[in-house]
Amino acid sequence: MEHEELFINTRAASRKLGQVSPAKINEVLADLANALVAETEYLVHENSRDLAHMMPDDYRYDRLELTAPRIEAIASDLRNVAALPTVLGAVISEKTLPNDLRLTKIFVPLGVIGIIYEARPNVTCDAFALCFKTGNACVLKGGSDADCSNKALILIIKKVLASHGIAEDVVNLLPPERKSATVLLEAVGYIDVVIPRGSQALINYVRENAKVPVIETGAGIVHVFFDESGDVEKGAAIIFNSKTRRVSVCNALDCLIIHKERLYDLPALLDPLVAKEVVVYADDTAYKVLSGSYPAYLLKPAAEEHFGTEFLSLKMAVKTVAGYEEALEHIYRYSSRHSEAIVTEDMENAELFLQEVDAAAVYVNSSTAFTDGAQFGLGAEIGISTQKLHARGPMGLEALMSYKWLVRGNGQVRA
Repeated sequence: MEHEELFINTRAASRKLGQVSPAKINEVLADLANALVAETEYLVHENSRDLAHMMPDDYRYDRLELTAPRIEAIASDLRNVAALPTVLGAVISEKTLPNDLRLTKIFVPLGVIGIIYEARPNVTCDAFALCFKTGNACVLKGGSDADCSNKALILIIKKVLASHGIAEDVVNLLPPERKSATVLLEAVGYIDVVIPRGSQALINYVRENAKVPVIETGAGIVHVFFDESGDVEKGAAIIFNSKTRRVSVCNALDCLIIHKERLYDLPALLDPLVAKEVVVYADDTAYKVLSGSYPAYLLKPAAEEHFGTEFLSLKMAVKTVAGYEEALEHIYRYSSRHSEAIVTEDMENAELFLQEVDAAAVYVNSSTAFTDGAQFGLGAEIGISTQKLHARGPMGLEALMSYKWLVRGNGQVRA
């Protein structure tokens, strides 16, 4: 198998990770954070080589770009991960059976984790940090768009590991070519689980071609429902932040659903978006209300294709509904089960929304921009899972663990 030596070395290094103390792991992560900041000029230079091959209006450009503040933010996330309590060996439950067998259920690493991602160099550091903290080795497969950036980050990570006498093979980066992804997905016996992080096309490819287990992270088709009792000031702020904070991320707003009895507030709800020149695809009813108030060059009639689209740009759809049930039906039909929100002052509707909407993160009167591992107190995230097996939502330390049973006896045999 191509890259077999790399897989063998990574698996061997993963076994040695069990000998590294939690204190040493935290020390390495803290030193890595400092090293990244110290190498800001080098990282920005290498990143500029990647950016030179991508148009600035490409939605991936924002995800790809490394700046001094973003490198500091990556370093901050590393420090946050280091500060988290270790879950390695943590006791999940304990009990003693009637026959005096003592059972202890503890967290253990998954082993070797493969991560496939696109033009997101920050994932290189997030993935390493979370895997390292949980005693997992990792094999990374980044996209060709970020190859210079990823190689620079891996070089720094390996230098820091070597300075602490830890096997550098606890993290390895595969070549960016597509065939490397195929090899990774077929690495049965070497890779314990693969996690894709990127576009729906990437996720579909991984799911359809993997021979090893997959934890599926999902694209975000995100809705905000402005209910009949919604507060306009809250709604305008939530819509603006959800849509425009960072348009290229999976928690960004794609469709505003508005109760028909509040259509007269639609211009006020969308007015802050004008400054960011957000293109609005409005259904017939909403289009009529917005005509004359929302700039004509930014207002377009919605087609069926605009609902259920992850825009990843300064574009969004608007859907008018007759009531709460129709709003839920629209979400059920088009949602990717990532993040969904309601703006309402009706607490009965709020609680119903929390209970009935099937998504990894469900919000009441809050921006969907908070669906993020660091924001949820996880330090960082390996991705946001929209599936229901093993992990869901922002995936932090516990999502990278399995468990085992420790059984202590004194000569018991089973009848």
